[in-house]
Amino acid sequence: MDSTSFAALAPWLGIGFVFILAGGVKGVTGMGLPTVAMSLLGLWMAPAQAAALLVMPSLVTNIAQCQGPAWRRIVVTLWPVWLGMVATTVWGPDLGDIAPIDARIALGAILVVYGLWGLWKPVVPQVSPHAWWIGLAAGLATGFVTASTAVFALPLVPYLQALRLDKDTMIQALGLSFTVATLSLAARLHSFESGSVLTVSSLLALAAAFAGLGVGAAVRARISATTFQRALFVVFIVLGIANLWRGL
Repeated sequence: MDSTSFAALAPWLGIGFVFILAGGVKGVTGMGLPTVAMSLLGLWMAPAQAAALLVMPSLVTNIAQCQGPAWRRIVVTLWPVWLGMVATTVWGPDLGDIAPIDARIALGAILVVYGLWGLWKPVVPQVSPHAWWIGLAAGLATGFVTASTAVFALPLVPYLQALRLDKDTMIQALGLSFTVATLSLAARLHSFESGSVLTVSSLLALAAAFAGLGVGAAVRARISATTFQRALFVVFIVLGIANLWRGL
């Protein structure tokens, strides 16, 4: 293969590798696909372009995670969170509208904070599911972060942990919340109107993500989930620093 052919093929190989890896992480941990994909794609791709590529694989894999018996309880508890996420993701300003900061700097900072938080594993205070105003505030903050970085783990995940949900309900709540976040991000990017959801690149990303899910499910039975997650948070910190470096 000559250098010209390889240069033309390299972006497709890169997308496939990123989403196999991101799908694998989700297969092991039940989350992390957007964070892994954005942290890697951001190294060579504009964050807005990477976010548009993320919509289809994130949406489909999250819908698959929404199944479970706790629908009513989750909706009653999390509707303020979802309302806040939709409002600031779709209509809120991103960080670049407020301060002249490169989008990679915002992405890198979020990745470093998320990685450090995951390694530290602080015990968050328990929050009553009836304290809807706390959920609304968490949703508004998550939407702002999503609009700026296309990463919707913070502060959503710590808030869900503060509700002290059981494991199965937590997984379903993450799937539903990430689905709401992905649809909101797609609306902000006008992905459905522009047709960017069904490009060749996004379909490749979707296929690679599902391949990664299968690999992750197989790996999950063979390794310690705790050890894997700690290593993953270290990787987030390293990738965050790399994105910060590129943005400066």
